[in-house]
Amino acid sequence: MSHSTPPFASVPCIASAPAGTFRGVAAAGVRVWRGIPYAESTGGEGRWRAAQPARVADGEVDATAYGPVCPQPINPAVPLGEHTEMDEDCLSLTVWAPDTDADAPRPVMVWIHGGAYTFGSSSQPLYDGVSLVSHGDVVLVTINYRLAAFGFLDLAALLPDAGFDRNLALGDVLLALRWVQENVRAFGGDPERVTVFGESAGGGLVTTLLATPSAAGLFHRAIAQSSPASSVYGSDRARDVAARFVRELGLDPHAADVAERLRAASADDLVTAGMKVYADVPDADPGTLAFAPVIDGELLPEAPALVLREGRGLAVPLMIGTNKDEASLFRFMKSPLIPITDDRIAQMFTDMAGDNPALDLPSEEQVRAAYAHARSREVGLGIARDIGFRMPTLWIAEGHSAVADVWLYRFDHAAPFLRLIGLGATHATELPYLWGNLTSGPKDPTFRFGGRRAAEAISQRMQERWTAFAHGRTPDATGAPEWESYDTTSRATLVIDRQDTVMPDLDASLRSAWGDEVLTFR
Repeated sequence: MSHSTPPFASVPCIASAPAGTFRGVAAAGVRVWRGIPYAESTGGEGRWRAAQPARVADGEVDATAYGPVCPQPINPAVPLGEHTEMDEDCLSLTVWAPDTDADAPRPVMVWIHGGAYTFGSSSQPLYDGVSLVSHGDVVLVTINYRLAAFGFLDLAALLPDAGFDRNLALGDVLLALRWVQENVRAFGGDPERVTVFGESAGGGLVTTLLATPSAAGLFHRAIAQSSPASSVYGSDRARDVAARFVRELGLDPHAADVAERLRAASADDLVTAGMKVYADVPDADPGTLAFAPVIDGELLPEAPALVLREGRGLAVPLMIGTNKDEASLFRFMKSPLIPITDDRIAQMFTDMAGDNPALDLPSEEQVRAAYAHARSREVGLGIARDIGFRMPTLWIAEGHSAVADVWLYRFDHAAPFLRLIGLGATHATELPYLWGNLTSGPKDPTFRFGGRRAAEAISQRMQERWTAFAHGRTPDATGAPEWESYDTTSRATLVIDRQDTVMPDLDASLRSAWGDEVLTFR
């Protein structure tokens, strides 16, 4: 049973699409159709297989409640909402549209949620689309995809003849985008004006899509927020992760019946084993993730960060950026995902050099010179932030600007409470501003020490910029500086804060220290 929507006065609304007839609700100025399946079940025989398009629905489909989310551990940092059901049959999407007819189809924004490729869903309360849709006059589609071992485990690298498919989650997103192309006109959307946008893992999937040849034509603009673009690895690492996962389940990777036993394992056991691997891999190999898209030579032929740095990505306009204090959240949560201490940073550099013997890597001393004015305890945070997020973003902006318009930003704003506890403008803190959902409830401490009025103004500007971009316009906001596109001469960067500013070559010292070549693991 799917979890229900918040109680409010609503009236039914019907959309008749090629995929079927769907009954949603109209309330609070929007129409919304929740939990529409875009694929057949990925449980049972569908586990670790490429998702197949959902069959055309018979009769009128009740689309008033969200569908199940991919099985995952409960994580207080990623609230899924009340009464959320978890199930492997989780590939659904939700469509939001203004509750007014328009003379022409509206631009479409397709949201890919974050969560370290392991947590989250499109139905998180944070992603309630009322504010964004109402203020931006867009059609919004939020999608689920398979997570962690269900979506990013490459068993085909370990067991090539066992009938397992690869890059499952990336395939899920492509299938959802095809559904949008075929059906969104029935919801008032324009399939010729689709913007994909996502944050963290969702941003990583956006930059991966830009390097996926089969994604051509499925979207026309892209927004990548805090993308771990360089955290995409080859088959050797994928095979090692798969072997570690199989052993964590108590199975022998070389046993004759291992594939059969993997298919028979319970979803709970897969979640438990996946979380152990999720923590162990970055602990053993600092700077790497257990679960991420895989360079498989087919669906994803090459490393996305390298493709985009060389100007070979899909030539669509791109908005891309990061937050000023990305890494402080990972220290606060004691997360193993990002190396922060001196010994782990040194190991990361050593491992990266081993993976890239032909690459002229900057020395650790050269990199540390960029943080000469930082307090000693902040140097590790700066390095972690920049190797994980900022530098991949800069490399992509440099290369992609040769083939399409690029707008680069940095989100610097932090409410007084977040500054007080040492988080600042950390990872994901731009999301409440973008979605217009500034608090998670009456007990949310974010504005305990003020800052609400400034936050509302920032939210308004961000929504205006993001949706203007989706409409095909320059991403400007009323009463704020004009946001120049990025090029390798001015390197204009929008700094989002209490007052927005546009800075020339904001990251000059970082580029000088880290260099122009993409640094990653293989």
